[in-house]
Amino acid sequence: QVQLVESGGGLVQPGGSLRLSCAASGSIFSIYAMGWYRQAPGKQRELVAAITSDGITNYADPAKGRFTISRDNAKNAVYLQMNSLKPEDTAVYYCNADIKNTARSTIHSWGQGTQVTVSS
Repeated sequence: QVQLVESGGGLVQPGGSLRLSCAASGSIFSIYAMGWYRQAPGKQRELVAAITSDGITNYADPAKGRFTISRDNAKNAVYLQMNSLKPEDTAVYYCNADIKNTARSTIHSWGQGTQVTVSS
């Protein structure tokens, strides 16, 4: 079994910062890609940022220049530093990962989400 647990969400004023963390645990041989998605009420879940095991990053346009994704392979963790937050960043943020959980299988896992609210 594999699980992802997010932390770091909360309430912040516009222009403020938050740092989200996600750690994977359980049966893990290796993790290829990890990323962050978000979903606002009434909207589709969308990619925020992703990072490969080699450190290659990909950012959605709204995140470029403001958010930074990073990972710690030794800890099976991924982080999202969010600066200059805007009200439109308000959403539930989900961690995901492509995980080789056995010698023969790979799964795509999701965390339960952490709420980020940007409001004055």
